[in-house]
Amino acid sequence: MQKQAREIHNIKTITQIGLLIALSIIGATIKIQGSIAFDSMAAFFAALYINPLAGGVVGILGHLISSATAGFPLTLPMHILIGIQMFAFVYIFGWLYEKTPGGIPVVVATLLNGPMAALTVVPMSLMLGLPFSGWPLFMVIWLPLTIASFANILLAVILYRSISRGR
Repeated sequence: MQKQAREIHNIKTITQIGLLIALSIIGATIKIQGSIAFDSMAAFFAALYINPLAGGVVGILGHLISSATAGFPLTLPMHILIGIQMFAFVYIFGWLYEKTPGGIPVVVATLLNGPMAALTVVPMSLMLGLPFSGWPLFMVIWLPLTIASFANILLAVILYRSISRGR
């Protein structure tokens, strides 16, 4: 991780991260259901193209900026939790892909960013007293979130492999 942190401190990488955060915000406008959108594709791509740490940074900042533009529909504390999850899930995906490229990282990241993410918002939504919270919230978001996660991750892998062939 320390090597990855050093790699982020050059102007080319910082520019790439900035552009991918902007792409994440653009992806946030392509909705699947409610606030579920194509904002994480750029983060998963960054985890592959730059490194897992950069992907995590794009994941958390992209999510927080895109949710801010929507007015934090699930409240700021909930979106901070989701942003932290995005950082962790994207980092894990990038790390796994470095170790075992192929289908396993895609499946793991889809399960983490889909049903696992939906499951973790259950207690937080209840603590925050959201009007639509708990298990009803889980039941409504887990399937579209899983589908969107898979689509975001698969697009990132396809884009990465296409660009990698040209390197």
